[in-house]
Amino acid sequence: MRGGASLAKAYFQSLQGALSQAGICEPVLLIDKTRLNQNIDTLKGFLPRGMAYRIVAKSLPSEKLLLHVAKRARTDRLMSFNAAMVAQLLARMPGYDQLLGKPVPVAAMANMVKSLKPSQKKALSQVQWLIDTPQRARQYSELARAQKLNLRVNLEIDVGLHRGGMAPGPALQATLETLSQTPQLSLSGLMGYEPHLAKLPKLAGWPGRAKSATQKIYGEALAQSGDAMGARHVKSMVRNMAGSPTFRMYKDTKLANELAAGSTLVKPSDFDTPLLKPFVPAAFIATPALKVENGVRVPGGEQAGDLLEAISPGTSVFTHGGYWMASAVYPKGLAPSPLMGRSSNQELLVGPASLARGKLAVDEFVFLRPYQSEAVFLQFPKLAIFEKGRIVDIWEPLPVSA
Repeated sequence: MRGGASLAKAYFQSLQGALSQAGICEPVLLIDKTRLNQNIDTLKGFLPRGMAYRIVAKSLPSEKLLLHVAKRARTDRLMSFNAAMVAQLLARMPGYDQLLGKPVPVAAMANMVKSLKPSQKKALSQVQWLIDTPQRARQYSELARAQKLNLRVNLEIDVGLHRGGMAPGPALQATLETLSQTPQLSLSGLMGYEPHLAKLPKLAGWPGRAKSATQKIYGEALAQSGDAMGARHVKSMVRNMAGSPTFRMYKDTKLANELAAGSTLVKPSDFDTPLLKPFVPAAFIATPALKVENGVRVPGGEQAGDLLEAISPGTSVFTHGGYWMASAVYPKGLAPSPLMGRSSNQELLVGPASLARGKLAVDEFVFLRPYQSEAVFLQFPKLAIFEKGRIVDIWEPLPVSA
């Protein structure tokens, strides 16, 4: 398995039986509710005293999934990522506070506002729009004035990722001045995202120096914002940092007072990192085997004589669908064919010869573990919820948004 996590054969056999009992016979995204709950409780246990938790909605893109996590984690904070998702969550989860995880072009934001009913426009006060440049601040200022909208804005600080945001200095100052001159805009917080800290090579203290630099930059941005808006205001506003790879690095609320995370609650394999070792995989793709055949035959191989004889041992498994961002984890030893390539229709997986000797039957499920959740979940029309040996519910994903 990718990442080296160990999952028992008996576990997957229980998933197999539950899917069969529920009459599920096509590809499905499966969530283990018991493991999900365990991960939620583990995350909450790592949060420092006084630290708030914000659910990253793109990583858990299902209304019922988000509601379940929010209830168990006792939070009403969401992180959304585009105008369509903002509208979806305003309609489906009214009363929840939303912080944008990336900036939304002003035209997209204006179109979304235009589509809202008058009663829904009042709910915009629940949204913190992300501002990453002085130019975007001016655009939002003009829109707020023109449409008489009162908007909360959160400023993105570039703490070292360099993907977006502002460093302390002239750009941040110009943005703060635009806010102070626009009564319709209010500063609701700062956001500093730093996933690079978990990925830097451990060379000559590089990760430690990068972490210190991140803290220094964010602290300077807080101080500069305090000079412009008042220290009391800055102390009480949202100070968001982290994501699943880094939230365990925070031991107090001196800088951040809320941490964001989502993926670690279902733990796709891209999150098999030392910091996230206490979390367990809780999401799998289950897809039926449409054909299980002894040997590995390649189209046109009949004319190749003995050339392909060396690669013929083993088992060929053609699955219902494929080409997901995922690796097969059960039955053990399955992998895409290097000769046939990938297929999103019927993918050929090759594995040990023992699979063709009764260890995998046609229509039984092959299980794959996603690399990530945010893109993979949205590829399935339903999420099958597994608990205590059976499928207890079917949840739907959110509508696809970009």
